[in-house]
Amino acid sequence: MTNSKIQGIALAITGPLLWGISGTIAQALFTNATVTANWLVSIRMLISGVLLVGYGILKDTHENVAVWRHFGDAVYLVFFSFIGMAASQYTYFKAIDYGNAATATILQFLSPALIIIYLAIRLQRWPRRVDLISLAMALIGTILLVTHGHLTTLSIPPKGFYWGLLTALSASLYTLLPRNLLKKYGSIPIVGWSMLIGGVAFSVFYKVWDQMPAFSWQTYGRVGFVVIFGTMFAYLFFLGSLQFITATTASVLGCFEPLSATFLSVVFLGVSFGLPEIFGAVLIVGTVFVQSWATMRKPLRPE
Repeated sequence: MTNSKIQGIALAITGPLLWGISGTIAQALFTNATVTANWLVSIRMLISGVLLVGYGILKDTHENVAVWRHFGDAVYLVFFSFIGMAASQYTYFKAIDYGNAATATILQFLSPALIIIYLAIRLQRWPRRVDLISLAMALIGTILLVTHGHLTTLSIPPKGFYWGLLTALSASLYTLLPRNLLKKYGSIPIVGWSMLIGGVAFSVFYKVWDQMPAFSWQTYGRVGFVVIFGTMFAYLFFLGSLQFITATTASVLGCFEPLSATFLSVVFLGVSFGLPEIFGAVLIVGTVFVQSWATMRKPLRPE
């Protein structure tokens, strides 16, 4: 294995690990501090957006502002900022707020199944055998995860489950919507500007200056970790890995996000996971492995 590939794998693991850790820290903030999901989403996107856009401008000013020279692409970027970026951030933290970081992160991994359904409807073709296997795994896994194996009850608060499903839906939109923009302008400008736009809009709408949490070094240290390491560096590491490894390999290594979130939630936050939930989580996250294996064997048909 070459040094560049090792570097790519390390980056692709570190990014999701930071995402998982930040989700667990967010749960602790919602539980033990006067921090709301609305405030944290606003601050996370706003500061991360400023830092990413600033980094992009310092790296290559022309490349980072190129999207604003094309009216149609600029309008679509604003659309993606709300429907894709802001929606995925907001639903994820609301799912953590009403449930827990582990379940929210695992349910987010239902997005490949939703994308399969969307493409089957849009392209009017029956899903491939591997897609049907993935859908079955996702369905069974979700049932086990949220019912604890007892089909008549929910093992997590209903709102946590609903927001978790919305997290999967918004993650699907986040994946599908910006493809052309990413091809034309690169990942850092699109991610940076969409975070900045979403952060500004959320900050104004929710008046974050009226929702400032009571100051403590621990609280603001945790918020700083979520913003700097759990957002900016996590995105930069994961996106940077794509220079050295394939997107398929990176998507498989993305499973370190639910693994880290689950481990930390169980160890530090007292979240209980029985065998049904563990098996359900394995099935849901396993859909990524199934899809990646199929892609490596035979590239996906054009969409």
